[in-house]
Amino acid sequence: MYKPLDLVLEDGTVFHGKSFGYDAPVAGEVVFSTAMTGYPESLTDPSYAGQLLTVTYPLVGNYGVPAEIVDKYGISTFFESEKIQASGLIIAELSEKYSHWNAQKSLDEWLKEQKVPGIFGIDTRQLTKILREKGSMKGKFVSPEGCDIDFVDPNQENLVAKVSCTEVKTYGDGKYRVVLVDCGVKNNIIRCLLKRDTTVIRVPWDYDFNQLEYDGLFISNGPGDPEKCTATIENIRKAMKTGKPIFGICLGNQLLSIAGGAKTYKLKYGHRSHNQPVKIAGTNKAFITSQNHGFAVDNSTLSNDWEPLFINMNDGTNEGIRHKTKPFLSAQFHPEAASGPTDTEFLFDIFIDMMKTGEIHLDTKTKDDFGLNGERLNMKKVLLLGSGALKIGEAGEFDYSGSQALKAMREEGVRTVLINPNIATVQTSEGIADRVYFLPVTPDFVEKVIEKERPDGILLSFGGQTALNCGVKLYQNGVFEKYNVRVLGTPVQSIINTEDREIFNQKLSEINVKYIKSEAVTNLHDALKAANELGYPVIVRAAYALGGLGSGFCDNDEELKVLVEKAFSYSPQVLVEKSLKGWKEVEYEVVRDRYDNCITVCNMENFDPLGIHTGESIVVAPSQTLTNSEYHKLRRLAIRIIRHIGIVGECNVQYALDPQSEDYRVIEVNARLSRSSALASKATGYPLAFVAAKLGLGYGLPELKNSVTQCTSAFFEPALDYIVCKIPRWDLSKFHGVSHELGSSMKSVGEIMAIGRTFEEVIQKGLRMIGQGQHGFVANKDLFVENIEQTLAKPTDKRIFVIAQALHQGYSIEKIHELTRIDLWFLQKLQDIVKCEKQLEQFNTLEELPVELLKNAKKKGFSDFQIARLAGKYSNDRIEEGVLQTRAFRKKNGVVPVVKQIDTLAAEYPAQTNYLYITYNGTENDVKYLGDKKSVVVLGSGAYRIGSSVEFDWCGVNALNTIRKEGFRSVMINYNPETVSTDYDMCDRLYFDELSFERVLDIIDLENPHGVIVSTGGQIPNNLAMKLAAEHVNLLGTQASDIDMAEDRNKFSAMLDELGIDQPRWKELTTFEDVNDFVEEIGFPVLVRPSYVLSGAAMNVCYNKEQLEGFLKLATSVSKKHPVVISQFIERCKEIEIDAVAKNGEIVVYAISEHIEYAGVHSGDATTQFPPQKIYIETIRRIKNIARQIARSLHITGPFNIQFLAKDNYIKVIECNLRASRSFPFVSKVLKINFIEIATKLMLGIDVPKPEKSEFELDYVGIKASQFSFA
Repeated sequence: MYKPLDLVLEDGTVFHGKSFGYDAPVAGEVVFSTAMTGYPESLTDPSYAGQLLTVTYPLVGNYGVPAEIVDKYGISTFFESEKIQASGLIIAELSEKYSHWNAQKSLDEWLKEQKVPGIFGIDTRQLTKILREKGSMKGKFVSPEGCDIDFVDPNQENLVAKVSCTEVKTYGDGKYRVVLVDCGVKNNIIRCLLKRDTTVIRVPWDYDFNQLEYDGLFISNGPGDPEKCTATIENIRKAMKTGKPIFGICLGNQLLSIAGGAKTYKLKYGHRSHNQPVKIAGTNKAFITSQNHGFAVDNSTLSNDWEPLFINMNDGTNEGIRHKTKPFLSAQFHPEAASGPTDTEFLFDIFIDMMKTGEIHLDTKTKDDFGLNGERLNMKKVLLLGSGALKIGEAGEFDYSGSQALKAMREEGVRTVLINPNIATVQTSEGIADRVYFLPVTPDFVEKVIEKERPDGILLSFGGQTALNCGVKLYQNGVFEKYNVRVLGTPVQSIINTEDREIFNQKLSEINVKYIKSEAVTNLHDALKAANELGYPVIVRAAYALGGLGSGFCDNDEELKVLVEKAFSYSPQVLVEKSLKGWKEVEYEVVRDRYDNCITVCNMENFDPLGIHTGESIVVAPSQTLTNSEYHKLRRLAIRIIRHIGIVGECNVQYALDPQSEDYRVIEVNARLSRSSALASKATGYPLAFVAAKLGLGYGLPELKNSVTQCTSAFFEPALDYIVCKIPRWDLSKFHGVSHELGSSMKSVGEIMAIGRTFEEVIQKGLRMIGQGQHGFVANKDLFVENIEQTLAKPTDKRIFVIAQALHQGYSIEKIHELTRIDLWFLQKLQDIVKCEKQLEQFNTLEELPVELLKNAKKKGFSDFQIARLAGKYSNDRIEEGVLQTRAFRKKNGVVPVVKQIDTLAAEYPAQTNYLYITYNGTENDVKYLGDKKSVVVLGSGAYRIGSSVEFDWCGVNALNTIRKEGFRSVMINYNPETVSTDYDMCDRLYFDELSFERVLDIIDLENPHGVIVSTGGQIPNNLAMKLAAEHVNLLGTQASDIDMAEDRNKFSAMLDELGIDQPRWKELTTFEDVNDFVEEIGFPVLVRPSYVLSGAAMNVCYNKEQLEGFLKLATSVSKKHPVVISQFIERCKEIEIDAVAKNGEIVVYAISEHIEYAGVHSGDATTQFPPQKIYIETIRRIKNIARQIARSLHITGPFNIQFLAKDNYIKVIECNLRASRSFPFVSKVLKINFIEIATKLMLGIDVPKPEKSEFELDYVGIKASQFSFA
């Protein structure tokens, strides 16, 4: 058990946490660092001497602490000095167990050894905000029971004297003799000098080095106030008279400035992060740098001989100086960065060059003509290619990225033309593009549009593989040249270089980057030859394919033959690659502009090892098990790759990383916006597509603003103070005979993103979000698994729940790791959830549950449902009562969640961001609530799934737009990273969180809104209506009791009978005898809907007794608990739908559409035409009358949809949904009347005149056809 420990600040603020590391009180200056990796390096950095270091990233200790090894010069290999320099460590969560091939001990053990105290379990974001506003503060760690200690100001003593060496020491035997003034030098500075052919003479801070023979002087970093180093300043002044080269870093920059006559001052905020953007003064050449300092040079005090060399792009402060005529220069940041990025390490090369030539040569680093030469592009009209219909591997993420690109063009006054046949998307709505063509994205159609529209430029990167392949074809056919159309962003040849595996590998070879050995083949003979040369196992992939189509793993010739034949059916070129199954899979999202400025916006680590397509993997951001060295090595390589290939805009680099070393291979580069880039945008708050579009017009990153903060630069790498988890959603059980095994080709149809401050929290949240009946990682119905070991070794869509089953059955995490190759750190975290579950199970009532355990369970992502089931012992029939009682119990005990912002900068700078998530891992809300009843909450549609897709995103976005227009605050709750509705620009507040009863009520408690809209997000919000109404939540539009009347088959049927409206005969039956009796009465064919079927086949049409009996045998049982609904199936019958909006039961606007296929084809699969072409006028009249009767009876206000059967003018009602349907975007766009805008206004109580336009006045017809992903 960890003892309680308090962090007390000098302003009286107290944080209650727990003690780890060395058990003793300590005082010092409280500072923060927003670095997400590199805690061993940071703690041993002498610049942190006397400081209590707060790490803003909440998960610390994941990869342990490496061994204390020294190199041939006697310098520590992994640490920045010989001991921990910080006086104490402040973190949110301690990883008690670590996992890394290079680790020797835990963070806790290391701090104990080094006698350094630590505190964890506090809200580090709240602390960072205090430090940000008030500056670094004095603080102390004290035990609530122990004796108090005084505050200490480390800046009052000469910290440099404390951390500097005490005698002269020489390293190496190189050509250039460098005197290194040790003011608290980091070891990596010495390493960087030694690898450049130098002899390093390290001298104490106050040593008079002018008596030594040397070629160059190096002034190191160090802690504290530069004014205290008077002896050093005097020695530098003497050295300047000799004219020998001088290079200073961090404190060295300040000391050189003072020696040159300038002054320094204490910064309010300080710069303590790995993502500080600096640029060379007077240019657009910029770098990401690592910094740790609280003082800065005052530019206005520089004499005429000196000039600023680097400027901070966020606050405009000095980041380096140079002498105008002599070889003296310095940098305020750390070019050697350990930990952090090493983008400016070239300054060491310039220092060596200064010793050679006596001059400063910045070379090409100041040139502004990298990549795209010339001025910003003057585009008047731009064509954007969309991705067409949603399909596996290309879903709503391209609606999001395309919409962002169109917004960027509009902001620049560029006219836009869009080609996208997907009627359901937001980007094809009025007002997004200037002109939309609903045409296939194929070379022939695109050329016709180019010929007609004559655009100046074309964007190929925003429509997925479909747009990219089309663009490559057009380029190869000479279409762009013929019509003088410029490809914006990445040149087509660069795209080809990433798509053609042979050229790609050649390109990587040119810059010494490792890739997976592969052979591109065009026939089976060559494929067999390649596989045998590479050695099995191999992976086979079709070139230019989407979502891993036509790919798979082979262990022998027989398996290869089958797979290669399949792959050739998708592509003329097939790749045979050496398999690295079991390695870690890591991705980086990289951005490059025409000035050759590069940033990596996000890195992601797959929970599942290599062997499962990244679209099928659980993914976390940022990476959790990579050390600083691994993280920055892969980052460096990603930047080197995109520079060499010539990307302008955004791209994704995927790696395989050996779990037992730093060995790696590049898997692939996507030279376009991808599923991962949509995830990265939402995970970080960095609008990748928007920025990439601006870069395509010739902007440089330093010329753009961070759209979240509005005051810092877009040239930065987001710092996260939370963890994000993406989980795919599969709908495999809807299809007979489809394998549930996961591999290198994609089968998932959607995905979710969960945000929190612990891994346990996000994995449990995420598993609830996928909406497949699970309540988290634990407390679910038992899964039937025939062979656990086999299922773990051969992953399926249920693998995460099989891991839970294995842990429950006593499997060790080592055994599970051996079978799955999932990193032990992730498995330890899952085991922690199971341990918490077991603790909760020890209680029989909620009242017995200790509040501390309740808090811990909520921090680990347990829902009220799970706690009610585990600790309250509520049975299934009382679980809803249990959930409410658990909610009341925790609220009574003050256990409520807090709201945190995603601000891209881990609270380092103030940000007015509306991008929010809910967590129990914190004590302060980031948002002030007005409680003025002016907000309207819209519930989103959750993960894309079969039956609920981008159509509901369109509905949600249009509802938000209308709410804003009408003067209300728009609030969206949704968790799908692929959507436009989860773009923080779309609403006044975005809660990226669960659409569960518990979470929606939490948000309503905070927001106190005018009302909630449940009718634009498909079935998920609709299902919450009754529960929310029972809690007195104001539902806008149709009331919950009426929604229930339409949803409950018995109530709805009774209402139709009362109104005299016909419906197909049906009955809900509980025995086989009753089924047979009813079928004899109505005759075959019948439609059968069992309530629970193993294969997941929800409905079936049976034409005879044998089929009926066979189908019912699939059902686990037919009983009171599992009734079966039998309906009369009418053959050769037309299906007709009405989409409408009503006010108080009176229809305001409607659209009648007809299915081209006969009834029996699901409305989501059917081909639909609107206006209808083959319906009698009498049929239409009857449909309108029935719709009016139903609307009145259900008192509808808002959107609704009714489906009918029609045969010879006889009309029967199939069902009525009191919400927007998937055909709302279709009828709205064909009729050019926005049904959702009208519905939202009516739900807000605003009168809308009935539109004059009728569907029968249209002189065209719209056809909606479905896209299937059966390949």
